[in-house]
Amino acid sequence: MITHLPVQQGKEPNQTVQDEINSVGSNQTGVSHSNTYKRWLRVFVYTFFVISGQSVATILGRLYYDNGGNSKWLATVVQLVGFPVLLPYYLFSIKTHTPTHTDSKEASLRNRVLVYLALGVLLGGDCYLYSIGLLYLPVSTFSLIGASQLAFNAFFSYFLNSQKLTPIILNSLLLLTISSTLLAFNNKEESNFKKVTRAQYVTSFICTIGASAGYGLTLSLKQLAFSKVLKRQTFSEVMDMVIYVRAVASFVSLVGLFASGEWATLSSEMDNYKRGKLSYVINLVWTAITWQVFSIGGTGLIFELSSLFSNSISVFGLPAIPILAVVIFRDKVNGLKVISMILAIWGFMSYVYQHYLDDKNLKKSLEISTAESSDPSEAQGSRRSQPTIYNELK
Repeated sequence: MITHLPVQQGKEPNQTVQDEINSVGSNQTGVSHSNTYKRWLRVFVYTFFVISGQSVATILGRLYYDNGGNSKWLATVVQLVGFPVLLPYYLFSIKTHTPTHTDSKEASLRNRVLVYLALGVLLGGDCYLYSIGLLYLPVSTFSLIGASQLAFNAFFSYFLNSQKLTPIILNSLLLLTISSTLLAFNNKEESNFKKVTRAQYVTSFICTIGASAGYGLTLSLKQLAFSKVLKRQTFSEVMDMVIYVRAVASFVSLVGLFASGEWATLSSEMDNYKRGKLSYVINLVWTAITWQVFSIGGTGLIFELSSLFSNSISVFGLPAIPILAVVIFRDKVNGLKVISMILAIWGFMSYVYQHYLDDKNLKKSLEISTAESSDPSEAQGSRRSQPTIYNELK
């Protein structure tokens, strides 16, 4: 049966077909722009979650210590135990994400369990080191040292993920290392903070450096696990990684809380809390929630852009914490600390710029390979067939 296409008065048949094609193309362009705006709106929201969650959680951790809290393991537990908050986000978002970097082979249950256990234990120990660091260091110093996690991430990625150390990356590592080293010479003045001894200050300093190294190692190991063990990076896989690893880390921190005997002092700690029992509970609850807000933002940025961007935003938000610390806790900001902050930001910008260049070169290579793989004769044959199809329909 032959179908007759309506032809408008005064227009050639091929022109009518071309108008329809142009109309469809313009509609697709409009949808594309709409999706782009929505995507960058989500990126903005996730970025806000990362910066605000990290900043507020760190400030609440300092308030816990300043008002009579002294349990390092409890401070570790609240960093991790709020992971069930991620479940509604997981269930709500799983339908909106499509698989990326998938492989037909799935990892065995045994390998998955080993990965989750190893990373969970590492994360639990890492959070405990952060708790010790925050106990005896001013918030501003603590956050600036934490910026070194970017340098450690690049260092471990060189050995575990075959990341190239370009001159710009090496410049970033040097700046971040100098930034943290300068703060080590500031210990005499800051040892009077909260009347801590020099030994306590050095202990917290070393633990914070160790925690930053541990976090950088964790990120590199996660990337290695996705590429070598799990062999796929879907939304569900990454969320499983986040939730199960945090579940293991929460268990480790709870074991530490009871094994250390600190659980026995929590009742008296609550009774003697300067702001009262209610404030004690509210502080712990909101610390747990804000750390999970940080996790949601970080996970969202991984899927909207990349894990590099997620980690970079986390480090970029660290300079906001010293500013809040000066306002809330009256932390002293001397010349060394200002120089350290400038070097940390400079190192961060160098790191991001290098990966901007890498992404730009990757896009160019993909465009070239796509252009080379396309078949011009096929496209020409398609164009020649259009009048024939039209005449046949007519």
